[in-house]
Amino acid sequence: MLDGKKGLIVGVANERSIAAGCAMEMAGAGAKLALTYYNDKALPHVEPVAKAAGAEMLLKLDVTNEDELAAAFDDVKATWGAIDFLVHSIAYCSKEDLHAPVVECSRDGFAQAMDISCHSFIRMARAAVDLMPHGGALLTMTYHGAEKVVDHYNIMGPVKAALEASVRYLADDLGARRIRVNALSPGPIATRAASGIGHFDKLLDEASERAPGGRLVTIEEVGAAAAFLASDAARSITGGVHYIDNGYNVVA
Repeated sequence: MLDGKKGLIVGVANERSIAAGCAMEMAGAGAKLALTYYNDKALPHVEPVAKAAGAEMLLKLDVTNEDELAAAFDDVKATWGAIDFLVHSIAYCSKEDLHAPVVECSRDGFAQAMDISCHSFIRMARAAVDLMPHGGALLTMTYHGAEKVVDHYNIMGPVKAALEASVRYLADDLGARRIRVNALSPGPIATRAASGIGHFDKLLDEASERAPGGRLVTIEEVGAAAAFLASDAARSITGGVHYIDNGYNVVA
C-alpha cells in the first residue's frame, strides 16, 4: 500500500505507543520511515521501535524547540529530498492542569497544552509543505473527548477540539497543493501518555463493555488506518476525523 513512499513519524515514546503502531504498520506496508525521539532519556525506548520498523533516520526532536524542529526537517530533506506523509502523535498537559476542572486550568498550563498538542501540528504542516512538492498526507491523533465531555479528560477536550478544527482549516489551506490532512480518533488505549488521565482504568473498562465491537482497539489497528489514510487509496479523503474505536463514539 505504501511501496515507494517515505514518511516522518513524530511521537514514538516506546513500543506500546500509538505512534509505534503506526510505524510498524506503515513499514509493513512498504514505507521508508524517519522517526523522532524527545530527548536522550527517551532514546533507549524509541531505538527498538526504529530498528524493528527499519527506520532510515532517528532524529532528536522536542517540538517546543524551533531549532530542533527546523533541523529535523532539514535532515529529512538532505537525506530524501521529499516525503509523502507525516504522522503527528504528540500531546502534553501538566499533571496539575490535566487533573483540574477546566474552570481551574491555569493560563500557562492551557497555553503549554495548546502549543505542544495543537500548534506543533500546524508548525510541522508548514515545514512539511516544502517536502511535499507532489502532494502528500498529514495525520494527527485526537480523541472523542474533543466532541463530547469525557470524565477526567478536562482541558485536553478543548485542546483536541482546537486540533480537530485545525485539521479542517489545514485541509482547506493545503488542498490546492494536493496535501490531505486528517485526524485519527482511536478509542482509549493503555499507553504511557494516557495513563496520566485520572481514573483511566475505568475509561478502558467502559469502552470495552459499551463499544459495539465489544473490545478495545489496538495500536496496530490504529496504524493500519494511518497506513490507509497515507496511501493513494485515500487520495480523495481530507479534512476528516476518523474513529478507530470499535464504534464506541456512537454510543458514548
